[in-house]
Amino acid sequence: MTRRELREHCFKMLFCADFYPAGECGQQFVRYFEAPSEDEAGGTGETETLHAVGDIPEDERLYLEKKAEAVQARIPELDEKIDSVAEGWKTKRMGKVDLTILRLALYEMLYDDEIPERVAINEAVELAKRFGQNESPSFVNGVLAKLVKE
Repeated sequence: MTRRELREHCFKMLFCADFYPAGECGQQFVRYFEAPSEDEAGGTGETETLHAVGDIPEDERLYLEKKAEAVQARIPELDEKIDSVAEGWKTKRMGKVDLTILRLALYEMLYDDEIPERVAINEAVELAKRFGQNESPSFVNGVLAKLVKE
């Protein structure tokens, strides 16, 4: 599985967990891998897979769970940093998609030495294009660019 695919799964896990109490996050991460595959007809008529986790190798599942738990554990710190640069858009007012993307990217920028900041930002913008609203990519890019300057 590519890093982009792993990042997308991590984003989905974190997004889903945001709807449950903090104490249930571990259970929700495990349930994520039990969800059935989901397909959709794309804009040009071909079938597009939206969600498929059945064939993820065990080592990649463990990596995803560990990374999602690490991000989840640092949410207060990540949100504080995001709040410090997001003028007029505190984390409590942000859409859950944008906020989850920002948290994941900021975690990668601060704590994942294998991922350069530029890559974390680029991948966050790509996630925003795929899962966010029309203005999400520029919003995510702007917030992360301000965090790099700090």
